[in-house]
Amino acid sequence: MSGTSMSIIFKSQDIDDIIQRIAREVVKKNSSMEDVILVGIRTGGAFLAKRLQEAIAGLDAPEPPTGVLDITLYRDDWTRIGPTPIVGKTDLPFSIDDKAIILVDDVLFTGRTVRAAMDALIDFGRPKKIELAILVDRGDNDRELPIKADYVGGEWNTAPDETINVYLKEAGYEDQVIIEGKRAA
Repeated sequence: MSGTSMSIIFKSQDIDDIIQRIAREVVKKNSSMEDVILVGIRTGGAFLAKRLQEAIAGLDAPEPPTGVLDITLYRDDWTRIGPTPIVGKTDLPFSIDDKAIILVDDVLFTGRTVRAAMDALIDFGRPKKIELAILVDRGDNDRELPIKADYVGGEWNTAPDETINVYLKEAGYEDQVIIEGKRAA
């Protein structure tokens, strides 16, 4: 009989600790914080970007503006999603020109989501630089594009039949990150 295996890799406190550590790394790397903008990739990345903004403000650093980016129509597989993909709202109520953008997402896997996000960002302006903050990196084994995160919560090389699911309280779940996969008979 086959089933599903589950392994919790981050609990609520782990996620909080990671956000705090990444906030310290961002402030250390960007001493003035004047040109830093956080942009969360909808949906999980948007929640994490807001938490990162609050953690940075808690370090007595200037609170960076935070926006949300929907990449649905920038995905290279959007026609496979279904006949009517659901497009969320992009909210970037500021100029990104000559700014240091920190893209925030929950999981880095193939790199295609990040590529789509960079394409979307360029339609809004020309940033000075783009960095990437990720809660979980699935490692280079299945990376399809040459994309590496600047800030990483943790890295797990997973099997092809495994997924990493991020559950956040903002979406109505208990904060946790779980590796899920099929278990053989």
